[in-house]
Amino acid sequence: MTLTQLRYFAAIADSGLNITQAAERVHATQPGLSKQLKQLEDELGFLLFARKGRSLESITPAGVQVLAHARRLLAEAANIRSYAANQRRDGHGRLVLATTHTQARFVLPPAISQLKQAYPRVSVHLLPSSEGEVLELLARGESDFALISTAGEAPAGGIAVPLFRWKRVVLVQRAHAFARNHIVPTLAQLATQPLVSYESSVRPESSLRRAFAETGLEPQLAMTASDADLIKTYVRAGLGVGLLAEMAVSEREDTDLVALPAPAAIPECIAWAVLPRERVLRDYTIELLHALAPQIDQRDLQRVLAGNQEPDWPEPPSWSELSEALKQVA
Repeated sequence: MTLTQLRYFAAIADSGLNITQAAERVHATQPGLSKQLKQLEDELGFLLFARKGRSLESITPAGVQVLAHARRLLAEAANIRSYAANQRRDGHGRLVLATTHTQARFVLPPAISQLKQAYPRVSVHLLPSSEGEVLELLARGESDFALISTAGEAPAGGIAVPLFRWKRVVLVQRAHAFARNHIVPTLAQLATQPLVSYESSVRPESSLRRAFAETGLEPQLAMTASDADLIKTYVRAGLGVGLLAEMAVSEREDTDLVALPAPAAIPECIAWAVLPRERVLRDYTIELLHALAPQIDQRDLQRVLAGNQEPDWPEPPSWSELSEALKQVA
């Protein structure tokens, strides 16, 4: 039994039993992967997958048990490799980050630029996804950490580190009555307007819908998108009034639009880094986290990750405070 065989086995399970996708995931050939799987089953003395013809149909009960142990072994092997690389001060590496489009487009560029200055040989791979998919990518081990926002409790699925606070803004065309009359709209006024917002706004538990519901109002969602640039595009096209994150609006790029404060009833959000538990992070990952949350002591972060200290994070700064800090470093 080898780690390679266990990695191939886990890849097949994570690819929905699709051998082609599993081979691509682990950069192997289909015949090579199938051969290693057969050798593993021969050594164990039982089948890991039930088959129908030449296709894999399901994971056997015994396979489910082996998979759980295999994941733990693979995780510990990865931890050893990360620990050794940190000890050697190895500047090579690959950082995979699952995040939303807004964070990838408007928050991460200066932080990643700072990271690349310190670690020029690290390749960074972003997985822009919907809010619902970000934590799933982390749970499947496809990203080193996740970057996501909430307006309430800390996200589950790992160690949640608060990075910064941000607010939503109301975005309108310059000819809109809100802009012409310098109106800071109330919820009641927004309820009369067709709104263009994030796709998460359609969910009943979304903070936006809850804010309207608490005052007996119902938002008119004319259109939703996961992409903040698309929201701005459709505001420009006259489809409605935009509701989006403050960091998605640029004074330099969006001069044809007017950003107004959102009603106070729409709660502030916190951007979180969600880190996998019991994983040794590479030094460059800690470097990126420090760029996004300079208020957090790196030693405290390391102790929390190692399980030697309970999280007691400082109050996260506002987006305007963090963006200024990132500009000064750049």
